[in-house]
Amino acid sequence: MPGRSRKRGRHGSPTATSEHPPAPTAAPAPARREGVRDAQSPPAHLPRESRSEARNAEIRATLRPYAPGERPAIVIVSAAIAAGLALANLISWLAGVKINGEHPAATGILIFSAVLLACAGGLWQMRSGAVLGFMTLMAIIAVLFTLFLIEASNVLGAVVALAMIVVAGYLFFKLVRVLSRLQMPRGG
Repeated sequence: MPGRSRKRGRHGSPTATSEHPPAPTAAPAPARREGVRDAQSPPAHLPRESRSEARNAEIRATLRPYAPGERPAIVIVSAAIAAGLALANLISWLAGVKINGEHPAATGILIFSAVLLACAGGLWQMRSGAVLGFMTLMAIIAVLFTLFLIEASNVLGAVVALAMIVVAGYLFFKLVRVLSRLQMPRGG
């Protein structure tokens, strides 16, 4: 096919045709010594590190794993909240509280209470899976109460929704650092 060249590879270099003369070559770059690179530029095989990656690396360097038996205050508060919510959920169901005029099903109440009690126990034992699970519940609660805030028809509904969003969001973001320290390898 005239005007097209073959790919480089086992067939050799592309052939030039009379229709398309070879392109002029650029002036050669100044000679550099082998193995020497600019102090500012990373090696060609590594991507450049962004400012956020550099900041994250600095923060990671300051983290240390928790000592055995060490519990930060936010974990104690989170475990107490999880246990309190589970018990309040069970007690209100046993007391016969109705939601939208109906008594809720036992299976939903028992499963949710069991999950919260498992989170409380795992938080107390400083298990990273429990911290992650509780963080997931806090994110879901924040999203649900954001939707409730959109539908709030009075000031009390808006205040309660905002309070739940703030508390769930605060717990979520405070537990991020706890989770990162729990997942660090122990030195030894």
